[in-house]
Amino acid sequence: MILKQYYLGCLAHASYLLGDETSGTAIVVDPQRDIQKYLADAETLGLRIRHVFLSHFHADFVAGHLELRDQCGAAIHLGARAQAEYAFTPMRDGDTLDFPGLRLQVLETPGHTIESISLLVFDPRQDASRPHAVLTGDTLFIGDVGRPDLRASLGWTANDLGSHLYDSLHGKLLALPDETLVYPAHGAGSLCGKQLSSDTVSALGTQRRTNYALQPMPKEEFIRLVTADQPDAPPYFTYDAILNTREHTTLDRNLEQVLRPIGLGQLLAMGDAGAQILDVRDPAEYAKGHVAGSINIGLGGQYATWAGTVLDRAKPIVIISEPGREQEAALRLGRIGFDHVQGYLEGGMAALADRPDLVWPTERVSAPSVADELASLDPPLLLDVRNPREWAAKHIDGSLNVPLNHLQQRLSEIPRDRRIAVHCAGGYRSSIAASILHQNGITLLIEMAGGLAAWEAASLKLASAPG
Repeated sequence: MILKQYYLGCLAHASYLLGDETSGTAIVVDPQRDIQKYLADAETLGLRIRHVFLSHFHADFVAGHLELRDQCGAAIHLGARAQAEYAFTPMRDGDTLDFPGLRLQVLETPGHTIESISLLVFDPRQDASRPHAVLTGDTLFIGDVGRPDLRASLGWTANDLGSHLYDSLHGKLLALPDETLVYPAHGAGSLCGKQLSSDTVSALGTQRRTNYALQPMPKEEFIRLVTADQPDAPPYFTYDAILNTREHTTLDRNLEQVLRPIGLGQLLAMGDAGAQILDVRDPAEYAKGHVAGSINIGLGGQYATWAGTVLDRAKPIVIISEPGREQEAALRLGRIGFDHVQGYLEGGMAALADRPDLVWPTERVSAPSVADELASLDPPLLLDVRNPREWAAKHIDGSLNVPLNHLQQRLSEIPRDRRIAVHCAGGYRSSIAASILHQNGITLLIEMAGGLAAWEAASLKLASAPG
């Protein structure tokens, strides 16, 4: 039996390849949309990918089930309560796939979504009666459980799904032996829960003892607990959940269409016509000089998540990158279904060498310099774009907290006649924020290099929110 986990850090997403060497069969569970690594590993192991499972219709990424179907002829398997445009095998409680060295058994575990399933993995040559592992999708995480509030726009209330989740956990997953290994679909950094661990696997017995949501409590208390204080879901989540139910263009075919070089004149014309100019360079490079009106979302951070949060799905995207990184930028957008890229600036910023009038810098200053300005007779407004939980834990006294994911809706709160000093935790989100502010005509601003981490490193004073 083969069980291999693939972890995609930028989306905090785990997928799996299961294999039976005797029959030469491989099964991929919750694949990312770019499937080359599964194909390569299956070939190396002498396996053929014959089946692909989705534990549910993911909201935070577009899965690679259609890609595996088209390239390998893999049969798609979904929970029995799923509805989709493409052909699939509905899997009910107790359904199995049996091979000489591998057995999969389905548990229907609704809660995060109504069609959610978990997969029991047996190694029949070691123990045919007790599962070696369970792939839990977004039903059970390490340290947390799946949030039940993401399907409100699709007709399911958080309370209804929370009730299903309680039953799935207590009636099915917690009935498994303590030594069963739990392999979830996400880890720390995912917005599909609020307290996910950075661990990517754990024994069920450990979760039984340490996971806050698995402690003994009435169902009503459980529902209250798992629906409270969940992070804001990006607007693309519902779009992706629906897209995963539909027949759509595969990633490779889309990249063939969107990866085309365009000249500076065309980029400017497209920008004037409403296209979004996406600069994916490092924030420090962006600050040195960028195309006026562009938005910076660097490839070095949670690029896809923030792109899905601040970009408009209805407007074309044109990419500016370091030469050679255009495909990565478009591919990672494709992972969340942002297939509306119209091209990339040929040559990157070198294309503007003779047009300095089109290049804007962002003034980045050190934390001690910001502290000096805040102590002056005419201090800037300190804009903290971290999330409310981060701000409550620690912040700089007098700062205004406008989380980055709400900045575009709350621009009216940012004064245009006063200098703004923007910061986040480390400098990634503040660069996105500065680019949004610039784009909207708020140009009297500085960005604190290194964010709150640099402020703390300089031993400058912090405050905590009351309570």
